[in-house]
Amino acid sequence: MLSLGLTGGIASGKSTVAAMFAELGARLVDTDLIARQAVAPGEDALKRIVAEFGPAVLDQNGDLDRRRLRELIFADKEARAKLNAIVHPAVAARVREELARIAEADPQGVALVDVPLLYETNTQDRYQAVVVVYVPPQVQVQRLMKRDGVSREAAEQSLQAQMPLSEKKRKAQFIVDNSGTLQETREQVRAVWKDIEKLR
Repeated sequence: MLSLGLTGGIASGKSTVAAMFAELGARLVDTDLIARQAVAPGEDALKRIVAEFGPAVLDQNGDLDRRRLRELIFADKEARAKLNAIVHPAVAARVREELARIAEADPQGVALVDVPLLYETNTQDRYQAVVVVYVPPQVQVQRLMKRDGVSREAAEQSLQAQMPLSEKKRKAQFIVDNSGTLQETREQVRAVWKDIEKLR
């Protein structure tokens, strides 16, 4: 089985591109979804987060209060590192389990692992190749303003918190430019898929 990393940036349209690859036969692994499962009530990672940050990070239902936790770690590098040390290994273990299940069910298949912060967390070497969904920064800003109803300044700040897409583009083996029409994106996805199939 071939396992590929899929990454992009905020408002780059990564989910749209992932769905297009799935239509062509890729088996999607969504690390955002896995991360939510890893910190669900009863999970070891959630117990460790509460032990580290206190019960105030839980809402009244006992679920993780993501907004509260974000506020706690936003300006505190040390707190963010502690949280990552709890969550990242738990997510990585679940991703490995999911990839093992896919490999068993479809040994000749292609698993596409959607990892928003792939390069930021330096985990690109876990995959045989990486696909980056690229759009120019001005397109990201416009889409973010429209999608989230935020100011240009707030949108630009969100972009600055991530590695620039131009840098991710340089590191990737495959690039899908998602700044045009859906049809143009779909054509690029098909072309990349053909190249991916040659790796099998």
